[in-house]
Amino acid sequence: MAEVDVVIMAAGKGTRMKSKLPKVLHTLAGRALLAHVVDTASSLLPRNVVVITGHGATEVEAAVPGYICDGAEYSVNFARQEPQLGTGHAVQQALPFLADDGVVLVLSGDVPLTQVDTLRQLVAASGGDKLALLTLELPDPTGYGRIERSGDAVQAIVEHKDATEAQRAIREIYSGIMAAPATRLRTWLARLDNRNAQSEYYLTDIVKMAVADGVPVVAHKITDEVQVAGVNSPVQLAELERAYQRQQAVALMEQGVRLADPARLDVRGSLVCGQDVSIDVNCVFEGAVTLGEGVKIGANCIIANARIAAGAIVHPFSHIDGEKAGVTVGVDARIGPFARLRPGAVLGADVHIGNFVEVKNSTLGPGAKANHLAYLGDATVGARVNFGAGSITANYDGVNKHRTVIGDDVHVGSNCVLVAPITVGAGGTVGGGSTLTKDAPEGVLSVARGRQVAIPHWKRAVKKAPL
Repeated sequence: MAEVDVVIMAAGKGTRMKSKLPKVLHTLAGRALLAHVVDTASSLLPRNVVVITGHGATEVEAAVPGYICDGAEYSVNFARQEPQLGTGHAVQQALPFLADDGVVLVLSGDVPLTQVDTLRQLVAASGGDKLALLTLELPDPTGYGRIERSGDAVQAIVEHKDATEAQRAIREIYSGIMAAPATRLRTWLARLDNRNAQSEYYLTDIVKMAVADGVPVVAHKITDEVQVAGVNSPVQLAELERAYQRQQAVALMEQGVRLADPARLDVRGSLVCGQDVSIDVNCVFEGAVTLGEGVKIGANCIIANARIAAGAIVHPFSHIDGEKAGVTVGVDARIGPFARLRPGAVLGADVHIGNFVEVKNSTLGPGAKANHLAYLGDATVGARVNFGAGSITANYDGVNKHRTVIGDDVHVGSNCVLVAPITVGAGGTVGGGSTLTKDAPEGVLSVARGRQVAIPHWKRAVKKAPL
């Protein structure tokens, strides 16, 4: 197989998006359209990727390095198309970065869901000596270039605006994706002209040139419209989002995941599920999420970059966001409802984090519980600790963060403040309403609060009568 060089066209303004953001940077499943295309290109192990930029070029070029996986062995180059004079003109800008010994695969930065296997088959159909086009039949091909054939042989692509009524009746369309031998492509691009209804240089005109030069033109026809669907408006973006999410939902259900409603699921990253996982409605999964065997996710949860072990239950309206540090939830843990786990939260087996409890950069040992209205930040919490309602670890002094250590079997009463750095020894009890600023010994009751005072004959202020 010849080396593959990928050209991604990402210069368009996207006027119908009605946005200052370049079209290819709008997001689908939590990632930019262009990021999906770069991912797909990377899976082909190309020698070179050339991104053609134009409108919003500075923003687009700044974003692309973030889409490239660590360890990628291909080079990335940018070619500016200014002004934008058509698809053929766009690919002309990439020529300085293309060697003559490879196959050039042309992709569109606003067509995010083409499958890797489809592109491998297209490159194989080119074989290094043929022009290969990705096509499909549509019930309504309006707006697309039509494939003209003589028997099975492709003769030309006719753009919709230049097509006759008879040509517009053709339902096989060109997807905008092609693979061509680089040395031939260079010659054809040099011969393009703009004598057409748009006064643009059409890349599709190279089909007639290939036929005239005796180069075989082959079509790899697919049936899945989603693979070649582009985005030109917010409506199309929303439609493609739902199509993508439906694919994710079907794949999960085929693996045995129970979804309460497949239409109310959003996966914006990778979601790996064990056996007998159930997910209620309106849940969003972002980044890398793993759900162990028998995990149950309640309605309206947002979970990002987390590992949730077997048997755990996440009750409705909980928010788990591990960001870069990640979140780990242990076996048979109970989270929520209305709980928040932030980066660095590591919960052991059978930990209970209840309603309106927030945990950040803290480790909780097996059986620990914080069931109501509490904050645990930068804390190491031992096994079987009970952390009372309204209690917090005061971890920030205005400049630095400090750690709280709570030993095994500690009971922290309600409305307590543990001012870090501080250690509460194993088996100790902190009396309700206490503010501790010093270490508390093991096995004792520590109380730090003002003595209750009753003031006789005190009268509450009353409002004055209006004048």
